[in-house]
Amino acid sequence: MNQGSLFERAQAEIIAFHRFFVEWYDAATADAVDFDRCERVFGQDFHMIPPTGKLFDRAETIALIRGNRATYNGDFAIAIEDIRSRWEAGNAIMVTYVEAQVRSGQKSRRQASALFTASSSAPEGVEWQHLQETWLQMPET
Repeated sequence: MNQGSLFERAQAEIIAFHRFFVEWYDAATADAVDFDRCERVFGQDFHMIPPTGKLFDRAETIALIRGNRATYNGDFAIAIEDIRSRWEAGNAIMVTYVEAQVRSGQKSRRQASALFTASSSAPEGVEWQHLQETWLQMPET
């Protein structure tokens, strides 16, 4: 577990989890990925609101991620930019970041806000509690 500040742990989790997505979604690397990591980083009451506005609970989010396994053939990438702490109290922190994706040549960018709480059992020492994403650049068509 990461022993840094709450912000350092959240930052490390954001980067590591998006690396997980790239590896999980790529057909060439999906077999080597431990999906258990995904289930260990979401708090029991986790929920996500993607840019579409649909609300997903923890189980729906995990099913969505599991269902996207090996969807791409080396043509999926994520870059994380501008991670910033926006609020912190006790064992909770709210951060924002920009997620830039390339999927099969289509570029998109989304602004994300995420709420994390400290967790000694999570890989980077924090669990995702809430995630909301808003389009900055919708996928090109």
